[in-house]
Amino acid sequence: MMKRMRITVKGIVQGVYYRYNTQKRAAEYNLTGWVRNLRDGRVEMLCEGAEANIKGMVEWCKEGPAGAYVEKVETKWEEYTGEFSAFEIKY
Repeated sequence: MMKRMRITVKGIVQGVYYRYNTQKRAAEYNLTGWVRNLRDGRVEMLCEGAEANIKGMVEWCKEGPAGAYVEKVETKWEEYTGEFSAFEIKY
């Protein structure tokens, strides 16, 4: 069963290739959706895929790439739409 989750990451997560590494990790987990920086310094992502793969992404988000310092990860399950064909970085 396919799922959808919105993930918000707070900490030192901008300027450390967090979005790029998130996109790479999403490909490994076979997830679709997007990731973007927020004006307040957080990173937000919306991903769709198998529940186990999304949970794996959440665990990765708690550490992030080298150079990141993750303070807090917030998650919210949403209704799956199947609207994405890839996982993109939004600018």
